[in-house]
Amino acid sequence: MKTVFQKSVSGRSACLPPAPKSSAAHMLPAALLRKEPPALPELSELDVVRHFTHLSKLNFGVDGNFYPLGSCTMKYNAKFLEYVAALPGFTRLHPLLGQLQGAEDASQGALEVAYELERLICEITGMAGCTLQPMAGANGEFTGVMLIAAYHRNKGNKKTKIICPDSTHGTNPASAALAGYEVVSIVSRDGMIDPRALEEALDDDVAALMMTLPNTLGLYETHISTIVEQLRRVDALLYCDGANLNAILGKLRVGDAGFDVIHLNLHKTLGTPHGGGGPGSGPVGVSQRLVPYLPVGRVEKKTDGSFFLNYDHPQSIGYIAPFYGHFGVFLKAHAYVTRLGGQGLTRVAEYAVLNANYLRKMTENFLNIPHARICMHEFVASAPEGTRALDIGKALLDYGIHAPTIYFPLIVPECLMTEPTETESKETLDHFVAVLHEIVTKAKTDPNFLQNAPVTMPVRRLDETGAARNMVLTEDM
Repeated sequence: MKTVFQKSVSGRSACLPPAPKSSAAHMLPAALLRKEPPALPELSELDVVRHFTHLSKLNFGVDGNFYPLGSCTMKYNAKFLEYVAALPGFTRLHPLLGQLQGAEDASQGALEVAYELERLICEITGMAGCTLQPMAGANGEFTGVMLIAAYHRNKGNKKTKIICPDSTHGTNPASAALAGYEVVSIVSRDGMIDPRALEEALDDDVAALMMTLPNTLGLYETHISTIVEQLRRVDALLYCDGANLNAILGKLRVGDAGFDVIHLNLHKTLGTPHGGGGPGSGPVGVSQRLVPYLPVGRVEKKTDGSFFLNYDHPQSIGYIAPFYGHFGVFLKAHAYVTRLGGQGLTRVAEYAVLNANYLRKMTENFLNIPHARICMHEFVASAPEGTRALDIGKALLDYGIHAPTIYFPLIVPECLMTEPTETESKETLDHFVAVLHEIVTKAKTDPNFLQNAPVTMPVRRLDETGAARNMVLTEDM
């Protein structure tokens, strides 16, 4: 397919606005002015519309295809959320307006949204405080670990280790290591954190345990109360990776269960877009003992009911993100939560869990399911003997279905991790089951069928390693 530059025709243009009556060139130093016009493509409006419409059809997305990408929670995003985020009163605000002298009054609506969203997240998670600054889930993890480090540093604790079970998200040990901790891995038992293995790993050097709840096998950890008691004995904190919070909305507040830190993925759980590079958002909630260390500036409320950014928190870990995070994402999450309310959020979890268990039961006769019991929002399976998860994923593309997450978690061989979310209908789930069964059945009689897939996509199988190491970034190569 030609690039938009290759389609350029000299002299062609769309309908252009009239030239400005006065030039702004005098506002810039002469050294910064262009000597020649920029080398932009010359196309009609119709050329441009068709080019980008065609490009959009080459993409897989939730609006057009079933997207059962485990762990990622690729739920449908309601279009009214985009309307809210596009309201002029929000989009026309300058990001620094809230801290300009005398300009706070002009940003009261935005500050109130951030303030209320923090309160809503605290209510959902059972935490005492929250920061919206982290700009993705992994950024939220790192923020949480930095808060843990600040807590121990303030107490004079000499902590050097963080425990990460093999059933946790892969970014957890990366975040712990980035914060300077030694990562200690413990092995699961029957898909759960094993309190005995945890006890063997615990000592006075342990700063925290990072737990994904539900875990990456799609299972609810059943030993939380025991784990909390074990950690308290050595003054270690309990971190919850909240990427899978979609399964327990309205059912469990992790703060009530004894967790000290949780990050949420607004782009997974609270209805904001996920994929295409973001923007993500990973707010962090904390228990009361970690509140003093939250990032600044914090949105706080004055006695007269107005809002302001408070930077006077001497124990804070400082800034995590510029401009206080992704404000447009806050708007969508706020609208999502207030539109659904408590009952609606609870139904989200119920339908997500129902859909996942329906798929698990419908596929158990032709997929290998290592933990064949009630799951939460997702479940893991192994590709049948003689097939590979990668090949099944590629074949699904020919049927208009995106692949589940493959080869994660690593503790399940040839892993297919499937998460339907709460937004998919029974008809869609039944179609997915029928397609998956057809693929597995064909693979038994025609091995080349899987190895050749996909055959209907714009591109076939790529050398992904080669593409990453030898990227072609210009059209003249």
